[in-house]
Amino acid sequence: MLRIGARAKINWTLDITGRRADGYHLMDMLMQSVTLADEITLEKTTDGIITLTTGGTPLLPADEHHLALRAARALQKAASCPLGARIHVVKHIPVGAGMGGGSSDAAGVLVGLNRLWETGLTRAELEDVGLTLGADVPFCIRGGLTRTRGIGEAMQELPCGRCFPLVVIQPCGGLSTRDVFAAYHAQAVSFRPDNDAAQAALADGDLRALSPALGNVLQPVSEQMRPAIADAIADLRNFGAAASLMTGSGSAVFGAFETKDTADAAFAALKKRYDRVFRCETCMESVIEQI
Repeated sequence: MLRIGARAKINWTLDITGRRADGYHLMDMLMQSVTLADEITLEKTTDGIITLTTGGTPLLPADEHHLALRAARALQKAASCPLGARIHVVKHIPVGAGMGGGSSDAAGVLVGLNRLWETGLTRAELEDVGLTLGADVPFCIRGGLTRTRGIGEAMQELPCGRCFPLVVIQPCGGLSTRDVFAAYHAQAVSFRPDNDAAQAALADGDLRALSPALGNVLQPVSEQMRPAIADAIADLRNFGAAASLMTGSGSAVFGAFETKDTADAAFAALKKRYDRVFRCETCMESVIEQI
């Protein structure tokens, strides 16, 4: 048996640089792992059958659409492995939030079963399998702080001067990624993040220099679709966040704080306003073994 913590991610920046002929968007973004994690338990079986059960909040159906199940089958096929597995996923990462919750589950299963089944795939090979499941899966396998380009496959590992205390809010229901991208293409982009400046500030651990360089080109259209997103960002800033923005295509937003005490105070206050509030930290590991 193996217990895995599959960590979420945030986007410090998100820019769209183009679109391929097959419709996939080309990205340039800074992503980092955070300590908020789903719990995955893996048990090896010898019958070749893969089963999935789920728990936690929200409780997701253990059906063929679940990325954990799809990841296990993809690894089984890629490695020509005759073994099976029992998988149990307990959700803590909010769903439809832009935090890679499904992708982190897929990453945890790929890394965990590669070890449990002794299939011997390299990290690069696991990332290739992961990319067939979703654009964020390779990052969730690698973790840490990266500058990610292309459709998610081109990752540059970056140094991180310090990890920051975060408060995350999911102020409303999830957004359709397809709808957000469609709305993005329907209007002009007024602001783009400065990825180079943000990368340098993260290396220095300088939150004051980081804040003006951040940005997410999907945020304006997501705020139009869900005004509560803009309200939550404003609340985080009002409670002391030095930087606050939306992650991914939403609907979660996060605030980064200079000190844990300030973040703790903001978390305590914002829990009274929002049902879905989380306190976590940025970190440099994505998939961790739990004892």
